[in-house]
Amino acid sequence: QVQLVESGGGLVQAGGSLRLSCAGSGRTLSSHPINWFRRAPGKEREFVAAISTFGSSTMYADSVKGRFTISRDNAKNMVYLQMNGLKPEDTAVYSCAAGTFSSTWPAQRYWGQGTQVTVSS
Repeated sequence: QVQLVESGGGLVQAGGSLRLSCAGSGRTLSSHPINWFRRAPGKEREFVAAISTFGSSTMYADSVKGRFTISRDNAKNMVYLQMNGLKPEDTAVYSCAAGTFSSTWPAQRYWGQGTQVTVSS
């Protein structure tokens, strides 16, 4: 059974920082590109960031570029999303997904359960 588990969400004031973690079971993370998506209440699921299998390529949504950084440690089966300069509009449930290096969620195969990020103004 493939499992992805996110952690690190919470409540933070605008301008603050959080680091999300995505832990994978077995070889899940080390053998797949990993993507972060988010979903705010009443809104569509939105691409946030992606990192290639060995970390050589990354991509970001325009809305987070320059504020968020995605990274990975394959030896630890971990992927991270460092979020700085948080804004209230970043409030959402953040999920990591393994599959393809793509900004489209249907292209992803495995999903975590998500972690809530709330940014107060």
